Amino acid sequence: MVIIEAWYKLMNLLPFGWAHYDFMKNALLVVLLVTPCFGLLGTMVVNNRMAFFTDVLGHSALTGIAIGVILGFHDPTFPMIGLAVFLAIGINLLKDRTKASADTVLGVLFAFIVALGIVILSRQGGFVKYTSYLIGDILAVSPRQIIWFLIIAIVVLAYWHTAGNFLIFTSVNPSLARSRRINTFLIETSFTVLLALVVVISIRLVGILIINSLLVLPAAASRNFARNMHSYTLGATVISILSGVTGLIVSYYWGTASGATIVLFAAGCYLVSILPGRRMVK
Repeated sequence: MVIIEAWYKLMNLLPFGWAHYDFMKNALLVVLLVTPCFGLLGTMVVNNRMAFFTDVLGHSALTGIAIGVILGFHDPTFPMIGLAVFLAIGINLLKDRTKASADTVLGVLFAFIVALGIVILSRQGGFVKYTSYLIGDILAVSPRQIIWFLIIAIVVLAYWHTAGNFLIFTSVNPSLARSRRINTFLIETSFTVLLALVVVISIRLVGILIINSLLVLPAAASRNFARNMHSYTLGATVISILSGVTGLIVSYYWGTASGATIVLFAAGCYLVSILPGRRMVK
C-alpha cells in the first residue's frame, strides 16, 4: 500500500477540490493504470477486426456471474475470468476449424451466452441485484482492487514488450509470420487470453454495456491519423489516457456516470479524427 499512500500525498498537493476525495484519488489512479492497457490492446482489436469478439467477452460476464452464484461464490470475479478465458481459447480454436464465418460463430455464442446468464440470474427476480455490472462504478474502486489493476497493467506492458512485435507481424501478415517460424496460434491465443482478463476485470469500472467502446474508440481514432504502427499505438494510448482522465473529472462536476462520460470523450476524439485530410494506417 506504499504506492497508494504516496499517490494520496501527491494528490493532496493539487489545488482542486475533487482531488481531496479518496474515491476520486482511487478512481484517477485506476484510470491511469487501465487506460494505457486499453490503448495498446485496442490497436490489435481494431487491426484484427475483433470488436465483436470483445463484445462477446464482455457480455459473457453475465454468465460468469451466474456460474459464480450457482457455485456459491461471494465474489464472482474468478468465475467471470474463468469463463472469459475459456471462451477466448475456444473461439480461437473454432475460428480455424469451422466452415462458418467468424461473425456467425461469434453471433451464435453471443446469443447463447447472454441468454444463459440472464435466465440463471433472473430466477425468482434476482437479476436486479447484478445490474451494477451493466454500467459499472469506477468511483467505488477500493485500494485492494487498485493493486489488482496495477498487476494487470504490469502484465500487459510486459507482454507488449515481449510479444508486441510478433503480435503486430502476425496481425499484418499471418502467412509470412508462420513462414518465419513464428507460432501464430500461440501469439493469437495468448493475446485473446490477456484481452479476456483485462475486459472482465475492468467491467466493474465501466460496465458490460460500454467496455467494448473503451477498447475500440481510442484505437479507431488513432488509426485515422497515424502514419505508422509506432504512432498508431502511441496515439491510441494517449487518446485513451486523455479520454479517461478528462471524462472522470468532468463526470465529477456533471454528476454523471464516469464510465459513460469517458466513452463520450473517446467518441469525441474519434469524430475529430475523421475530419477531412486525415491519413489512415493501412
